Amino acid sequence: MALASASSIISHNRAVKNLAFPLPKNGNLALSHHQRHSKLNLLSFSHPQYVYQCSNSRIVTPSCLAKIVVSDVQLQNSNLTTAAADNTWSEFARNVSGEWDGFGADFSVEGSPIELPESVVPEAYREWEVKVYDWQTQCPTLAEPGEKAMTYKNIKLLPTVGCEADAATRYSIDEGNIGGVDNKVSAFAYQSSGCYAAVWPVADNDTHKLWELEHCLINPQDRESRVRIIQVVRVDGSKFVLQNIRVFCEQWYGPFRNGDQLGGCAIRDSAFASTAATKASDVAGVWRGPNAVASFDSSEDNFVQELKDNGALKLIRDESNLILLPKQLWCSLNERGGETHSEVGWLYDKGHAITSRCSFSSEGKLKEVSVARETAVLEGL
Repeated sequence: MALASASSIISHNRAVKNLAFPLPKNGNLALSHHQRHSKLNLLSFSHPQYVYQCSNSRIVTPSCLAKIVVSDVQLQNSNLTTAAADNTWSEFARNVSGEWDGFGADFSVEGSPIELPESVVPEAYREWEVKVYDWQTQCPTLAEPGEKAMTYKNIKLLPTVGCEADAATRYSIDEGNIGGVDNKVSAFAYQSSGCYAAVWPVADNDTHKLWELEHCLINPQDRESRVRIIQVVRVDGSKFVLQNIRVFCEQWYGPFRNGDQLGGCAIRDSAFASTAATKASDVAGVWRGPNAVASFDSSEDNFVQELKDNGALKLIRDESNLILLPKQLWCSLNERGGETHSEVGWLYDKGHAITSRCSFSSEGKLKEVSVARETAVLEGL
């Protein structure tokens, strides 16, 4: 019988065996706080007629005693579960918080990079007929370790010619809030590594909704390197239509300073939008590996969920549905069996990938988020 199960029923002829102390044959028993939390097993009492006296002078029967002890154990187990969840969030907060600088770019649904508006491109580039696709970006992020709340800013800097970090000018600032009174997400799943996925409702009118599905993946080999892939989708009832894709490749540059620190010329990455796309053959095929899952329901109170280990995943990835992106990245949005699945992936090493998925029901409601560490399976194995 599982002691922590809410559905456990203790019958009147069931009680306790093997506490950390022996049950006295004379029927007198004084329970201390420590003893009530000792290890226990359940069995039938050989002397059900006995009664026991607790330290507060209350007289209880064996079945009542069993219920008291089991209730204490259930409460203790519940507290341990809550403490573990709090520890996971605290670790997530440490890994996700800080100054994340890098580059960002927009892509079409075919995976082609989209040029920056001509109005923001320096005259020198236009004279040289140089096409500019990338923003230099900042993403100062702060997650509160004591409560499930996080805020960050997406900051785009105007393109400059040469190394003009001191003259960098902010073009736009978009702020995101998770949890707290300013919450803007409808769902958020997190992992202690710093990976997360979020569903951001952007617009809602009579004909359709506009959502942003954000996936943040930390490089398993370098926790100071991450990518964020945002799929902008139009939702008509239960039908999802991809509108465009935004990609951010970022490095960690230090503790949170609310964007006051610029990576500038010391930035460890470079513009990427016009570089070669990932090869389909490197992504397609059979993959497997550990998988972490967070399940969601319609309750507004449970919109923040921890990604928990859920065994091993094995899948066959078809290259026909893939949108291939630079930096060994890809994404997809497809329907199977009436459900819609959003997937992004990062091939961080040959034959090794980290992926994130959001699965939506036939009614267009989020059912599950998962993050997996995948390894390619060689043919014949």
